[in-house]
Amino acid sequence: MRVVLVSAGLSVPSSTRLLGDRLAAAVVRRAAGDGAGGTDVIDRTDVAEGADGAASGSGAGSRNVEVQVVELRELAVEIAHHLTNGFPGPSLAAALRAVTEADALIVVTPVFSASYSGLFKSFFDVMEKDALAGTPVLIGATGGSARHSLVLEHAMRPLFAYLRAVVVPTAVYAASEDWGADGLAERIERAAGELAGLLGGAGARRRAPAVSPAGAAVEDVVPFAERLAALRR
Repeated sequence: MRVVLVSAGLSVPSSTRLLGDRLAAAVVRRAAGDGAGGTDVIDRTDVAEGADGAASGSGAGSRNVEVQVVELRELAVEIAHHLTNGFPGPSLAAALRAVTEADALIVVTPVFSASYSGLFKSFFDVMEKDALAGTPVLIGATGGSARHSLVLEHAMRPLFAYLRAVVVPTAVYAASEDWGADGLAERIERAAGELAGLLGGAGARRRAPAVSPAGAAVEDVVPFAERLAALRR
């Protein structure tokens, strides 16, 4: 199983990347069947640098999980070029391929002007339509104040619902005062457990065609005018 962490943090070090690392570490533990342990940051090589990351967990009756990281800060120029000319550069193409082929995603962004960052949104704007359909996604955000926590529900969750991804119920927001305080670790573990629970059926969900209860493909939609005409007969 491959989980891709998409981080839109701009600074080095970044609290956004730190939150993503802790979420990824918890997902690896939960998928391995070990809910205990700390929230150590796992070293990975960024996808944008052309190599696969290597955070994995395994055990008896567990699922082996590999984590890759996409740092959007390093792709900002290629994302801007893609928006204007329609062609991804090599690093952006590798990142898009990693995200669209992932079994699950962890996506984290800093809060700017009460919403996700423009860099975060631009990355998903250049993605192919329906590329994330059926993909399990864990959403997270960081900000300077707890007052911005609703960005997860009024901005991020609707975005991934529109992209037809499967967003886990628990979203994780970390304000400046949350680091080292009670509550953040518990939210991380709960969200990670929900994503790990979806990983077992991720491949089947991505491959299965959408089918209506009657057994017809969803694309075979009867126009409304034809339905009205049938009622008048």
